[in-house]
Amino acid sequence: MKRLQWPSWMPIDPYILLLLGTVGLAALFPARGTGADVASGASTAAIAFLFFLYGARLSTREAVEGLRHWRLHGTVLACTFVIFPLLGLAARGLEPVFLTHNLYTGLLFLTLVPSTIQSSIAFTSIARGNVPAAICAGSFSSLAGIVITPLLAASLLGNSGGGFSADALVKIVLQLLVPFMAGQVLRRWIGGFITRHKKVLGYVDRGSILLVVYTAFSEGMVKGIWHQVSPVRLAGLLVVEAAMLAVMLALTWYGAKALRFNREDRIAIQFAGSKKSLASGLPMASVLFGAHASLAVLPLMLFHQMQLMVCAVIAKRRARDPEAAETATTPVPPVAESRISVGTGTRSG
Repeated sequence: MKRLQWPSWMPIDPYILLLLGTVGLAALFPARGTGADVASGASTAAIAFLFFLYGARLSTREAVEGLRHWRLHGTVLACTFVIFPLLGLAARGLEPVFLTHNLYTGLLFLTLVPSTIQSSIAFTSIARGNVPAAICAGSFSSLAGIVITPLLAASLLGNSGGGFSADALVKIVLQLLVPFMAGQVLRRWIGGFITRHKKVLGYVDRGSILLVVYTAFSEGMVKGIWHQVSPVRLAGLLVVEAAMLAVMLALTWYGAKALRFNREDRIAIQFAGSKKSLASGLPMASVLFGAHASLAVLPLMLFHQMQLMVCAVIAKRRARDPEAAETATTPVPPVAESRISVGTGTRSG
């Protein structure tokens, strides 16, 4: 079986280019009036359908089997929902001199979203890590994030998120959690269909997210939110995010070593515990922030691309480590094979 190779000729995720193109479209031709109402309604339906598909895809058997490695999954969850938010709170001292209030709010929201699935698995596979553990860790994080992210946002963001309130929490339940649970309930009847058509439904996934981005950035353009961001502020945001990523990559690697995890598990922890999911974060931001979602998701979009580029380099180096040559390569199970397809899978990560 051939091991997945990250395409060296593609330094930028093609899906990021589509996202940037969508942002450009919203900047030139933002939805207004009736068009904005139609786009908003379509975006709401798309988000609900997106989480319905997430629920229908998650295998209960996979989750139960993954619980056997509870120390690893607990470590990843702690990195994702405890350490990351603490770093976000620590960055508050950079406001307003280094970051504007809206950019800081988006940065803090970035630290609250769950980890990735697809790209964590891909990088773990390249680096010869524990692929089954990466699958379960990413799945658990995404599942937990449906509940934990809104609760953390309610606690840490309060009303600073541009209108976040208890009503937004109700919207999360109705728009995200209810469709997700419906997908889980109906999985026994539609799971086979989804597996057979995963490629087509993957396009539905990505198309839904593009619609969410277009709607959010259109609202931002109409309300003039983008005039609040200068190139200097964006550069400052990139520096902060680079520092945050460096801290998490070091902490997950050396922290896992201190906890006496073996090399394969440390690789899975590093890639699952240091990354944030664009696929999960964009729909949540749309529900939580409304018209302010465009600025709220900007830090997440930038961080997503940064983590892909940095982790691609790290994964290749891990694969060439002398320690890797002495360790038997972990075979990629069939369930992982169907998900490890960078740029064409069911999730953008």
